[in-house]
Amino acid sequence: MATGTQAYGESWYWDNRYTNEPGPFDWYQKYITLAPIINLYVPKNQSILVVGSGNSAFSQGMVDEGGYKDVVNIDISSVVIDAMQKKYRDRPQLKYLKMDVRDMSAFASETFGSVIDKGTLDSILCGNNSRQHATKMLEEIWRVLKAKGVYILVTYGAPLYRLRLLRDSCSWTIKLHVIEKLASEEKSVNPLWELTKPIPLNNDGSSVDETLGLNPDVHYIYICTKEISANSNVKA
Repeated sequence: MATGTQAYGESWYWDNRYTNEPGPFDWYQKYITLAPIINLYVPKNQSILVVGSGNSAFSQGMVDEGGYKDVVNIDISSVVIDAMQKKYRDRPQLKYLKMDVRDMSAFASETFGSVIDKGTLDSILCGNNSRQHATKMLEEIWRVLKAKGVYILVTYGAPLYRLRLLRDSCSWTIKLHVIEKLASEEKSVNPLWELTKPIPLNNDGSSVDETLGLNPDVHYIYICTKEISANSNVKA
């Protein structure tokens, strides 16, 4: 049986974790720190999908503080979905469904205007057959997005490790933002880079190192816009 990070793609691991750690937990960043980038790219009047939602308070923040009206959350763990359905049973803006992001056949193609991912792709990349499973996940996200919809990927993966995976999977136009790995909700007095300003991004991503220096202490935010092209390898 897989252990540690290798089990991140397995439902039993998350069922055990959420049984033993039921309190809310946000991977990487909370809504308050990412709100400027969410507001920049995600319109209020569309359906939004949050994948690998866990017991994060992020989606609640989108509704309470951001004014979003339709936030659908999926997770592979029935334990956490049951808990979140009970917690938000009186909040029609927040929906919780047990679903594997690698198979979202319950959703019709072109259902959502935006998909938000904080750490789910990273988790799948920790497991066995990671490239195959990550590609399936990205193809499914591309499928359920509307044309020109955006996939917002928050990850520790630098362009060297993420650009090829994203580009090989589906037809995207990609912008890159970064946010510092802050331990608190306080804004940095002198941020390494302005959050809402895209980083110059060349084909292999080497321009990011030239801009920020080697190994910057940041989370990367890829803004992937779905493109429909003649040579697209995934059909909506």
